[in-house]
Amino acid sequence: MSLAFAGLLMGLLIGFIGSVRIPAHLAPYTAVALLAAADSLLGGLRAALSGTFDDAIFVTGLVSNAMLAALLAFVGDRIGINLYLSAIVAFGVRIFQNLAIIRRMILERL
Repeated sequence: MSLAFAGLLMGLLIGFIGSVRIPAHLAPYTAVALLAAADSLLGGLRAALSGTFDDAIFVTGLVSNAMLAALLAFVGDRIGINLYLSAIVAFGVRIFQNLAIIRRMILERL
């Protein structure tokens, strides 16, 4: 879990200090990558709260989610269909599900 938080803090620090500009044609890829990262972080938090967190599962999940989402965005871009929207919807649903479960876990502990 500390690996996830260290990566999150390092990424936020680099993002706030550095001046990174994303070209408009890369915006769909960036959106999908950010949602994949958010989904993985919330999934990791959920696993940590339930006591089942594993670093290997977290890292492989983050990488595989990001790669699949990027592949969908790339293929969709090549054939002229906004396939990245499917990844955005899927990650959005998973993010809200994880948030709901995390909220319930925290409220049960309080």
